[in-house]
Amino acid sequence: MSGAPSRLRSVLNHLLPHGQPAHHIHNLTPTVFLERAAAIEPEAEAIFHITANGKTLRRSYIEFADRARGLAYYLRKHGYKRVGLLAPNTPAFLESVYGIVAAGGVIVPVNIRLKPEDITYIFDFAEVDSIIADAEYAHLLNSYKKEHPDVPVIIDVVCSFLGTIDTDATEGALCGPFDEAVMEGLNHDKATGSKGWADLQNQTVANEDDMIAIPFTSGTTSKPKGCVYTHRGAYLATLANVIESGLNVADGRSKYLWTLPMFHAMGWTFPWAVCAVRGTHVCLRKIDYPLIWKLLKEEGVTHFCAAPTVNTLLCAAKEAEALPKPVRVTVAASPPTPHLFEQMTSLNLFPVHVYGLTETYGPITRGYILPSWDNLPPHDKYAKMARQGHGFITSLPARIIKPDQPEGVLIDVEKNGQEVGEIIFTGNICCKGYYKDPEATRKLFAGGMLHTGDLAVWHPDGSIHIQDRAKDIIISGGENISSVALESMLAEHPDILEAGVVAVPDSHWGERPKAYITLKEGRETSLTGQDVIDWAKHNSSISKFMVPREVEIVKELPKTSTGKIKKNELRVWAKTGAIPN
Repeated sequence: MSGAPSRLRSVLNHLLPHGQPAHHIHNLTPTVFLERAAAIEPEAEAIFHITANGKTLRRSYIEFADRARGLAYYLRKHGYKRVGLLAPNTPAFLESVYGIVAAGGVIVPVNIRLKPEDITYIFDFAEVDSIIADAEYAHLLNSYKKEHPDVPVIIDVVCSFLGTIDTDATEGALCGPFDEAVMEGLNHDKATGSKGWADLQNQTVANEDDMIAIPFTSGTTSKPKGCVYTHRGAYLATLANVIESGLNVADGRSKYLWTLPMFHAMGWTFPWAVCAVRGTHVCLRKIDYPLIWKLLKEEGVTHFCAAPTVNTLLCAAKEAEALPKPVRVTVAASPPTPHLFEQMTSLNLFPVHVYGLTETYGPITRGYILPSWDNLPPHDKYAKMARQGHGFITSLPARIIKPDQPEGVLIDVEKNGQEVGEIIFTGNICCKGYYKDPEATRKLFAGGMLHTGDLAVWHPDGSIHIQDRAKDIIISGGENISSVALESMLAEHPDILEAGVVAVPDSHWGERPKAYITLKEGRETSLTGQDVIDWAKHNSSISKFMVPREVEIVKELPKTSTGKIKKNELRVWAKTGAIPN
């Protein structure tokens, strides 16, 4: 039985406001990083952007912060709390990330490549009360607006004359509804006492476990699910990415190129991470390989994130050449091949290999490159670099558990690099759950750990190495064939650019692999599928039973917005025999 003092403390704890921190801590939120950067280095370059009409825009941190603050006051003035974002990698997206949260709101980013009906579903399901949309993609909201005529849409447009809001926040060049909203908010702040950032929710929050954003999964086989991100989780994932991606450079300012979509898992928290180190956001509306090489060479880009397919095409571009200084490239979205890492390294694109999901704020593991690997043969070194590695610094170690166990039963596989199991996580940078979907949340965290659905082996050194998604493993005559391993092998062929492998039915073996490949420029007419099959049988290291019996050459592989190969579409191709032009 507890004593009187203990019971009194318990009563007092219930009486304290929910989420009130003790005197020695403050509730965490990543929104603080913008105001902090503007206070330390107000004139430092925060944003570089080439607009859709070819104009170059540069903004300092004080200008960036003033515009985000203006948006925050506008949203608060009108009572908007759940704000949708439909835009590519633009300054307006960055300003909205900070402005929405500073106003006490929640960000709902959406993939600009989705069909209008999917966008309507997401914004309807997330219950947005306003939307900020880029002019180029505003037409995707036509169906939504018919069903929700009372939800305002704030359009960001491209200006022919580009100016910036003055630092006193009362004058500036206006260009369309988004800029007008920013100015209205700044004037509202001035009219109500010029309290500035001090009256906004940017340095701390009432409860760090409150929702900050609802990014949605890709939804390739079902309706997209909204992942609940919290202030605390976003803050700790941000700090992890600063460390793991090496953003805090010692010999100058980091310049981060936005090849990764900002809408995807909140840009893996890099909208916050770049500001945390007072780096420059180099915005990019779309993937343009000649432009990327131009920016790498002329703007001093130091970092970017990209999927293996994006890096493959970047290395194959005619503009590719070894850079004078290393550029750190955070690589994720699908398992890379050792051959790709060798190509990247030769161009001074230094790969930082990470792995994660939308459910983990993006990256949650990193493949750490060890000095002892320099003594290995190159192929062995790059093979180790292609492992997904160990848990992030603000996470807990990844685990791999035996499959086909009762739900919630978690038994680790052997750390022998051979036994295949499912990757699971727990810790600070796992999402809180799925928005308005308690059953899916229960399954996601069965047994108290986040289940990824990705299959991997566990090496003796504790590093994990993905073999495949559970649904992508090919079971042929009772043998498991990894589509990832097959794709990695095919990518070593000197004429092959990319490869995607899926299972097709087989009357004798149950199923077998089929490969779809694209060829490097100039090799389109000199190679056949049978040539590739013969090469795989006689010149590759894989077992004969794994060699695809069919290899089809296509112009392009279907990909998601982050560069993952859409295996579901490849399965449709294989089933129907119809390949879109």
